[in-house]
Amino acid sequence: MDLLNRIIANIKPLDEKAMAEARTRQDQLTKPAGSLGRLEEVSIRIAGIQGKGKPQIKNKAMITMAGDHGVVDEKIGNWPREVTAQMVENFLHGGAGINVLSRQVGARIVFVDMGIASDMKPDKQLIVKKVAYGTKNMCLGPAMTPEQAVKALEAGIEILNAEADKGLDIVGTGDMGIGNTTASSAIFTALSGKTAEQVTGRGTGASDDQLKHKIDVIKRAMAVNKPDPHNALDVLAKVGGFEIGGLAGVMLGAAARHIPVVIDGFISGAAALIATRLAPKAKEYIIAAHCSAEAGHAAMLEYLGLKPLVTLEMRLGEGTGAALGLFIAEAGVRTLNEMATFTEAGVSEGE
Repeated sequence: MDLLNRIIANIKPLDEKAMAEARTRQDQLTKPAGSLGRLEEVSIRIAGIQGKGKPQIKNKAMITMAGDHGVVDEKIGNWPREVTAQMVENFLHGGAGINVLSRQVGARIVFVDMGIASDMKPDKQLIVKKVAYGTKNMCLGPAMTPEQAVKALEAGIEILNAEADKGLDIVGTGDMGIGNTTASSAIFTALSGKTAEQVTGRGTGASDDQLKHKIDVIKRAMAVNKPDPHNALDVLAKVGGFEIGGLAGVMLGAAARHIPVVIDGFISGAAALIATRLAPKAKEYIIAAHCSAEAGHAAMLEYLGLKPLVTLEMRLGEGTGAALGLFIAEAGVRTLNEMATFTEAGVSEGE
């Protein structure tokens, strides 16, 4: 808990002077003011995060965390628990969507076992921070203990710190875990007061009957656990997941080290809910890459006060949307830094 408290205390407001410098430069570049839209906005935000009027993005990383969920015992979807480990094997062999898109944007990938229900074969690409062999079934009681919730958060902080020590200008977050849309819906329900019907989607393709069952499962979990909406740690412990806690830790660690975080979809959004409840100032360091096709994600982003960079109707997870977000963020920073000003280019300014 000491590490978590120390990191939260180190999260500071954005650097207003650096943002003002970036905003002034944007207005001097060879274009009509505001004509690059969200690219201008994201470059100014990153200036404030990094504390530099001309921020830099060279070292990029995607952190994808995996964990299993005991609630899968309730038969909430179409995929067995074993798929979590099988997909992580696919990640390690370079064959998944996140591998392709991370290569495309030039980001190194960090894969983390936060709580896969089996032991993976040792692989130098896989960092093992296993809190337990999957969470408990939240319909029968808490998904994890309070101590495990803190351990998950602090593991995420440790992962971020290790990557930052290697050189890191921006980080994206991704996930893998059969059952984690159910946990994420439960987290959103607990913290927002919205109903399970409002925030629960089809995940990996649930039928109408499966969706009704999934909503019922979330309601049962809420009734059994009664998570405290004013206590993010309690919510994480009672209805969360180890990879969700780990991702929340990544976000807190990045904010403490002035590193922008580009989040993926619904599961990363649930982690952001936890992170920003623990440290409200962390929200300024988070950039929403996209609005996924998962029901509830748009409402989640609105609740967080985050505006997605794009909407591509993606719902794969893994960090695929975040990888694209890294590209857009870098494009914003590069236009800020590399475009000529009217004076530099000898171009007459408009009236």
